[in-house]
Amino acid sequence: MIRRSIRTGRVLLIRPGATDLDDQGRIKGSLDMPMSERGRQQVDLLTEQLGHFHVRTIFTAPSESARETAHQLARNRGDVRIKVVEGFRNIDHGLWHGKLIDEVRRNLPRVYRQGQDCPSDICPPGGESIRDAKARVIKAVRKVLRKSGNEVIAIVIPDPMAWIVESVLSGKELIDLWNAETDCARWELIESVVP
Repeated sequence: MIRRSIRTGRVLLIRPGATDLDDQGRIKGSLDMPMSERGRQQVDLLTEQLGHFHVRTIFTAPSESARETAHQLARNRGDVRIKVVEGFRNIDHGLWHGKLIDEVRRNLPRVYRQGQDCPSDICPPGGESIRDAKARVIKAVRKVLRKSGNEVIAIVIPDPMAWIVESVLSGKELIDLWNAETDCARWELIESVVP
């Protein structure tokens, strides 16, 4: 079987500013939360850091914090479009939504260890597996990359889905889900090939 690759060029992978749940160390998953005051301050700094990148479109997850971050980044940048991509929706953590990460560590030590060592196999009760979320987001990333050609693209997406996108774009293995559960308005520039 011949596998085709899509050359991505350069992707600015941007995590949104923190929400109250991020600030508390809680599992947010697909819960839709606005940014906290700290999150808005984080994005102000992010806007300064990313000022020298020219992007025509910011692709964003449908969550409120991601959309807020994208709008804050686009403000005063002229003709930057914002496009919401449903496939970038964060992982559905089912019954784990709102739980403290530390609660999972104390009450479900085997699951916590699995999330550190082999997170692809995790599926919270009533939620979506990491493996299924990865398959969903790969389709969305491919579509965005095809439409973008060779330009630098910006993707605003919350963790842990951003952690999965980073893995897909960089080829890094998924490790330590719990370290990737909370957002803090950071970014990285990735050059890669997506199969």
